[in-house]
Amino acid sequence: MSNDLVRAEVIHSSRTWVVKVGSNVLAGPDGTLDHDRVRHLADEIVAIKKSGRRVALVSSGAVGAGMGQLGLKKRPQDLPSIQAAAAIGQTYLMRAYEDAFKSHGYHAAQILLTHSDFDSRVRYLNMRNTIHALFDFQAVPIINENDTVSVDEIKFGDNDQLAAMVSNLIQAELLVILSSVDGLCRPLPDGQGFGEPLSLIARLDDDALGLVTDSRSSLGTGGMGSKLASARLVTHSGGNVIIASGKRANPLTTIMGCSDVGTLILAEGQTRAARQRWIGLTARPKGSIRVDEGAKLALIQNGGSLLAIGISEVEGDFEKGDVITISDHHGVEFARGLANYTADDTRRIKGLKTDQLRSALQASAVYDEVVHRDNLMILPR
Repeated sequence: MSNDLVRAEVIHSSRTWVVKVGSNVLAGPDGTLDHDRVRHLADEIVAIKKSGRRVALVSSGAVGAGMGQLGLKKRPQDLPSIQAAAAIGQTYLMRAYEDAFKSHGYHAAQILLTHSDFDSRVRYLNMRNTIHALFDFQAVPIINENDTVSVDEIKFGDNDQLAAMVSNLIQAELLVILSSVDGLCRPLPDGQGFGEPLSLIARLDDDALGLVTDSRSSLGTGGMGSKLASARLVTHSGGNVIIASGKRANPLTTIMGCSDVGTLILAEGQTRAARQRWIGLTARPKGSIRVDEGAKLALIQNGGSLLAIGISEVEGDFEKGDVITISDHHGVEFARGLANYTADDTRRIKGLKTDQLRSALQASAVYDEVVHRDNLMILPR
């Protein structure tokens, strides 16, 4: 199948989109918020919605908008100043979006998140239900990191990762990342610059990842490496990703028209259920378990559960119900799952047969499995 037909099939089959727009796309030459670009972006999102699709917008720009309001010429370097600029800019940014969407009869709905919101299963489900309710109310969810409270322990790092996690949250078929570059490009043979962007990447293998030069822009925080890492989260869950320039004319409606714009990265494998996406690709692990080769084969090839007898090492301080990583005897992670026992209890039963597990834990021996297969996800290779 030709690249054009592949692209057309992806676009036509994608009924839910997540659009991520970077700081530099929304900023004017002086670094302040460009209201014309906000209005134009809203016009395009409305056009997508009127085609019968649902759209969630992950928008950077709060810090840049705050810089404009404060008269700052450079992005602040210390955390309190960054968070202060974000607090001022977020209100300004949302007012611009509300004005832009209101002219079309839609509302802009603000959702501010931190990584800890995705770690909690209850909050994760609440987020998903809220976003779906906003779709029903014909509102546009506008999602951003809650910069005013985020610290290193709960930060996403950049909104590329947040956009990928939102895509998995609502099981969007397509994530469009609008950036200041028009996709992933191969370096020229002489090393002086880059060629045209790759139209299609069927798989994010070492060859594709080797093309990355991870530069950062003056207002944004994520380079191409960040975008491809985020793309992997989506493609491994069964979604597709397009990385394109948000500064070209009509980028979203051009994409909707199936034109060859930016770089399309195809989904790998089957679409994964929402619960598996949360376990394997969203929630941050609280600990890890290392298993022997027999246990690894039982999990990967036979679809089995993880039993205590196959466990060789336990690391971390996790509780029952926490997400943990599962690695082979070389320490290479190949799966994630929900722990049925605490870290201390898992250490007590590692290497034991099932009847020995019951004797060791007595009344605490509620499960025969340390991780049940229904609560386990094998990670893509």
